[in-house]
Amino acid sequence: MAATSNHLINESSPYLQQHAHNPVDWYPWGEAAFALARKEDKPIFLSIGYSTCHWCHVMEHESFEDPEVGRAMNAAFVSIKVDREERPDIDQLYMQVAQMMNGSGGWPLNLILTPDKKPFYAGTYLPKNSRFGRLGLLELTAKVHQMWQSDRARLLASADSITAALQQPPADKNHPPLTNALLTDGVTALAASFDHVHGGFGTAPKFPSPHKLMFLLRMGKTAEVEQTLDAMRAGGIFDQIGFGFHRYSTDDHWRVPHFEKMLDDQAMLMLAYAEAYHATGHARHAAVVREIADFVQREMTDHEGAFFSALDADSEGEEGRFYQWTQAELQQALGEKDAALAAATWGVEPRGNYLDEAKRLRNGRNILFLNQPPLDADKERLERIRQHLLKLRNTRVHPFRDDKVLTDWNGLMIAALAYAARAIDDPVLLTRAQRAAHTVLARSWDGKRLLHRWRDGKAGIAGHLDDYAFLTWGMIALYQADLNPDWLLQAVALNHAMITQFSAQDGGFYLSAPNTGPNALPARPREAFDGALPAGNSVAAMNLLRLSHLTGDTTLAERAQRTLKQGAENMTQAPGGTAYLLTALQFALAPGRELVLAGDRQDKVAQRMLAVARAGYHPDMVVIWRDPKLFAIAPFLKDQPAIEGKPTAYLCENFVCNQPVQQVEALQNLLNSE
Repeated sequence: MAATSNHLINESSPYLQQHAHNPVDWYPWGEAAFALARKEDKPIFLSIGYSTCHWCHVMEHESFEDPEVGRAMNAAFVSIKVDREERPDIDQLYMQVAQMMNGSGGWPLNLILTPDKKPFYAGTYLPKNSRFGRLGLLELTAKVHQMWQSDRARLLASADSITAALQQPPADKNHPPLTNALLTDGVTALAASFDHVHGGFGTAPKFPSPHKLMFLLRMGKTAEVEQTLDAMRAGGIFDQIGFGFHRYSTDDHWRVPHFEKMLDDQAMLMLAYAEAYHATGHARHAAVVREIADFVQREMTDHEGAFFSALDADSEGEEGRFYQWTQAELQQALGEKDAALAAATWGVEPRGNYLDEAKRLRNGRNILFLNQPPLDADKERLERIRQHLLKLRNTRVHPFRDDKVLTDWNGLMIAALAYAARAIDDPVLLTRAQRAAHTVLARSWDGKRLLHRWRDGKAGIAGHLDDYAFLTWGMIALYQADLNPDWLLQAVALNHAMITQFSAQDGGFYLSAPNTGPNALPARPREAFDGALPAGNSVAAMNLLRLSHLTGDTTLAERAQRTLKQGAENMTQAPGGTAYLLTALQFALAPGRELVLAGDRQDKVAQRMLAVARAGYHPDMVVIWRDPKLFAIAPFLKDQPAIEGKPTAYLCENFVCNQPVQQVEALQNLLNSE
């Protein structure tokens, strides 16, 4: 190993590569590190983060790049770095530890473990030296080293106690009944935290939470959803020049973002805006869908159509520098008149509207937000201004791009593009979803096992629950968009593999597959609550329900019921943290519809029938095109042919089927009879 590098030097993760030249002798998670810890009789310092985490960068610069810190840590610990986006199972388990010990967590996440991976300390950001009541890394290292030598029994007892709590199986509960009361209580709880002034939920920092909006949309709360979507699109959380959404807003009115851009956020927000358009027909929501798609295609798509993970918040050593403008920069780029229009439209002030992060003073720079809606007469001119500013901005130093391709987030983006393509009738978006799906499946799926990460021409890391659940979601959405039977076959295969590898006896799903090898975690993690994304259990439940309707396999609905039952108490106690599970419950309780279309796909009547089915917002309906390829997984299709060779529609609702119809108007009447 070269003197200037550590054991991360050959890792694929961009985050691990960022730490490969620290004086801390980092190891990747693996038996080499554990064996060394046992041999040298040292505890393990485990540090978890991700490449676009702002405070992870700050801690690296202050602590991990410091030679004094490196010497101290190397003497006291065997140090391991983990990219949470590559190993969500490790992150989930040890984040649970942080929450158990401290009541909260976050990234950077730092823990100290015994050589057999049992935790006895958990914290987040650690400065080099203690300040303002926050323990410093040097002091922590010295204290743990001293206790490991002289008071180890206390540390080991703490580690055993924490690990025993992690391994404790969920207690048997008297689960609340799965009724509409859970849904109405969920709406009430979300309404209590809704910000009726600025939209969204709670106060600063404010996250978009698109899965909450999707639940409310299904429950008829359209006004609240549209208020939030409109406020976010107008705010600084949306990149007014290059499009796409930043991670979250540091204030309560969407003005000042945390500037990183994540693929998963783009996917979930695209779904929310597409569903809002589908439900309301308001063209402004479809416009945002196209804007997000434009950004993702330009900045986050690889040469084979798959999607990169994230863009950093920082450039040139400053958070948000890439996205900010001074009034002088606008005037130099645009001239006086266009600069005045841009400044008035996007809230640019001579002194700047952004406070320097360190000094908390105005520095002349501005975050662009929609200060005033443009007049119709100015829209074309503003679009030319925007394109010119984008071209000029692209000459700046760009934020770092994490170019690893994650299967779960790609599954989400495929689902978003496919649903959006159907909702706004955009074949370009469908083509992008199809291309990405072909690429991800070819790279990471062998028909039995799914891999989590692709980078530099190589796939790696065993897939987790979210990989299977989110990619299955993508396959189902693609099938609903183009009715190609191959997507439904893939969805069924992925779902079967998920059930085989991740099922828990109580009806839910584990985050990771069983692992009894030397790299096994001390407990098998589970994720019950939504975070920035819906929980894998919630998505799995929705997939099971949809696939049950698509294939007629009632065992999938029974499994979904067990998953929902397992989460029922969480839905009662924390509806804000189970919004997508509530969405799955809404689907389960609704009078679900299956529409089977049979006949020649090119027939004009068949095409009009399909257009009628897609014209309305029917979140509880699945559409199936009768195809012999599907008979093995959906045998009921054999009995629903095209009568007399003419296009025929079979609509079933709430487990009761209508007479087949062969006229477009008759199908329209059936669909409108809800």
